Amino acid sequence: GINQEQIHMAVLVQRMVEAEYSFVIHTVNPITQDKTEMYAELVIGLGETLVGNYPGRALGFVCKKDGSSDPQVLTLPSKSTALLGKGLIFRSDSNGEDLPDFAGAGLYDSIPMTENRKKTIAYCREALMTNADLVDEIMRGVCRVAADVEKAMGGQAQDIEGCYSKGRFYVVQTRPQV
Repeated sequence: GINQEQIHMAVLVQRMVEAEYSFVIHTVNPITQDKTEMYAELVIGLGETLVGNYPGRALGFVCKKDGSSDPQVLTLPSKSTALLGKGLIFRSDSNGEDLPDFAGAGLYDSIPMTENRKKTIAYCREALMTNADLVDEIMRGVCRVAADVEKAMGGQAQDIEGCYSKGRFYVVQTRPQV
């Protein structure tokens, strides 16, 4: 157990990016432990379908952080629902997520001010499956985000959440990868 008196909580208020795609990156491949390769998962819409454990798979891929090889797709997406939204989001946070060797993701709630819209995904009509140039651009961009954030954090492996909207990448949060 964790002594509850050692936990400090706060509520973060963030403006949500109206994400076309969201991603989670591990800057060290968690499957192979290869420190030169990042692993990422990508979903349509907001990242809640990815971190909130919605049924189905995300587009999973690996890429060398130095850009020396093309991204390699490992899993094709099968999540049937995307969440779309904008506005403010209220996120409870705690130093409990910062305990050594403890990944506290999902421990606390994130509540949007305006309810997110659900969209049923028909992959045969989604750019994620039909526009190879866009997918390549996003995967290479996610790889650059991984390398840049890890470098900014002193070279420590990171677990990064972010999104892509209107041609730009956004980092929502990062924490040490455990």
